[in-house]
Amino acid sequence: MKNNNDFTYDKESFHGLPDFVDMLHKEGMHYMVKIDPGISAGELPGTYLPYDEGIAQRVFVSDLSGYRPFIGKVWNKKYTVFVDFFKTSALEYWITQLHSLHQVFAFDGTGLDMNDPTNFLNESWRRCPNISLDYPPYMPAVAGDTLSTRTLCMSAKHQNGITHYNLHNVYALAEAIVTSFSMQQIRNKRAFVVSKSSFLGLGRYAGVWTGDIESSWDDMAHSISDILSFSLFGIPMAGADICGYHGNTTAPLCQRWSQLGAFYPFSRNHNSNKSLDQDPKALGDLVVESARSALLVRYTLLPYLYTLFWMAHINGDTVVRPLFFEFPSDSATFAINSYFMWGPALLIAPVLKKGATEVEIYLPAGRWYDFYSGRTVYNSDTGATLTIPAPSDTIPLLLRGGYIIPTQKPETTTTASRANPGDLLVSLDSKGEAVGYLYWDDGDTKDYVNGVYSLLKFELSSRRLTIEILHWQYFGLSKLANVKILGVGSNVSRVNVNGNKVDFTYQSRSATDFAVLSVNNLNVKLDEKFELTWQETP
Repeated sequence: MKNNNDFTYDKESFHGLPDFVDMLHKEGMHYMVKIDPGISAGELPGTYLPYDEGIAQRVFVSDLSGYRPFIGKVWNKKYTVFVDFFKTSALEYWITQLHSLHQVFAFDGTGLDMNDPTNFLNESWRRCPNISLDYPPYMPAVAGDTLSTRTLCMSAKHQNGITHYNLHNVYALAEAIVTSFSMQQIRNKRAFVVSKSSFLGLGRYAGVWTGDIESSWDDMAHSISDILSFSLFGIPMAGADICGYHGNTTAPLCQRWSQLGAFYPFSRNHNSNKSLDQDPKALGDLVVESARSALLVRYTLLPYLYTLFWMAHINGDTVVRPLFFEFPSDSATFAINSYFMWGPALLIAPVLKKGATEVEIYLPAGRWYDFYSGRTVYNSDTGATLTIPAPSDTIPLLLRGGYIIPTQKPETTTTASRANPGDLLVSLDSKGEAVGYLYWDDGDTKDYVNGVYSLLKFELSSRRLTIEILHWQYFGLSKLANVKILGVGSNVSRVNVNGNKVDFTYQSRSATDFAVLSVNNLNVKLDEKFELTWQETP
């Protein structure tokens, strides 16, 4: 932004930005911009259209008078006015401003910041009218001892004279709704929006990040509870600022946080310009390698993660979920907030203490496997607490028996990863069974509304793996390359695919462990009949 003004482009500080965005698009990447709801009110007439047009269209929040714009201060050099997203005129105004910027450089998504809404005029409360909305008979224990501290006067007026007192908590939701619709109109594709502030219902229109947290081990640990809470609120796309926002991070902290952050649904490293650089390269090779390793696992699991988001969209399911969601009858899971699950099948157990090289976790009844090696970590009809090794370059990941996870070979972009054939990672339960799903579409357009997507069901029982086509109208992921099956009990003597013998590898285990069966280079079509069977010898 130029002078921190919305919908502007600083051609001096960010010379060549449009060309850079074009280059990103050619490489299969995307670019997001940050937008604030506050519009600069300190520019000369005719020099800043977002203000001039907003005044003409009366789209700004007003003061108690109902016609004068409420004046505050955010990042702009002088003063700030605030868009009233509850006004019908605000939608066309917002589309126009975003479209004007989009014509300069074609951004793909938006981050909505400072949308509590924030107001930096520390003494603005002194200008608030002396009425009960701004000075209630009972003042709750709020920061600054006034309801208007760092925000608008509660008596400020929105559409139809409704006061800010009644709309403050849903202001960010209104902005998210308007922005989501605007981005769909501008790009003619799905909108990707993330918001700093939120309210119930926002998950349909945007994701969230958890705000300006500290670069500390405590805040890293607390971020798990935050994301689990957002998930319970129906906002599945949530994340915290990896390595923290305020203060200076350290290499050990950022190394572990990068591992955890790879499994935030919204995964982003972001910090204050007053803090030291904390991109992995700035902190050394150990952070680089740990971040890269964890992100490659994330990219490997993108088909599974994308399917979880589809289930959240269709059924209201959670993506990240606490263990008690999967094990509601096991009271030992109720208070767990230091590790979590992706869907029903993957448990993520990050290191949250400085210098630790192991984690202590409770595993509910069932069969659990190590994600990296495939070895059996736990197998029992009762739960137990275990200590899991966690070398500095590794985040412990456990697979739950009974599930099939679709994966892909990872590349350096999601666009390149999506071009690879699919793989299946099967974790057998104690009955030798497993089930899973894959939802797939183009990932960006709205064609899925017209049925342009594919939905597959994978099922394994009695040493027989099959694929059922529930819907097949998107052909972007058309082939299956590799299948890995964890929990095979006896020596495998033969593997057939569609009745034909194929090569395989078999990694036997000890008497207390189970074997891993791998069938690679299948190159079979996913839209045709598929059956994989194997024979075992004593």
